[in-house]
Amino acid sequence: MNSHIEFTPECISHLNDGEIFVFGSNLAGMHGGGAARIAHRNFGAEWGVGVGLTGQTYAIPTMQGGVETIAPYVDEFIEYAHNHRELKFYVTRIGCGIAGFRDKDIAPLFKNALEEENIILPQSFYNILTNK
Repeated sequence: MNSHIEFTPECISHLNDGEIFVFGSNLAGMHGGGAARIAHRNFGAEWGVGVGLTGQTYAIPTMQGGVETIAPYVDEFIEYAHNHRELKFYVTRIGCGIAGFRDKDIAPLFKNALEEENIILPQSFYNILTNK
């Protein structure tokens, strides 16, 4: 891990080439509110696509049940990022808005993301994962 830690900004209004906005979605890909709405309006998330990469976004479903139903999608995302090191992924506080989870519920799902230099986490997730 590098000595300079970068965190996902609270508000993302612009992405450079190769940067990806990672947001919580629903399986139907109805991007009507929260970060999903921003992803659809600003960064090319496709309506009807609730999982994976579209435009400059990556959707992780968070609305289908408990934390255990989100975990496989987070694992799939981390593997995708690992295999696409040319991209930089800004993870928003997925599941912590409309889906109603707390940071302490979701952050542990991203433990393996700490090993990936191209995955940028929210500071709240990082602090939970590193006991800061």
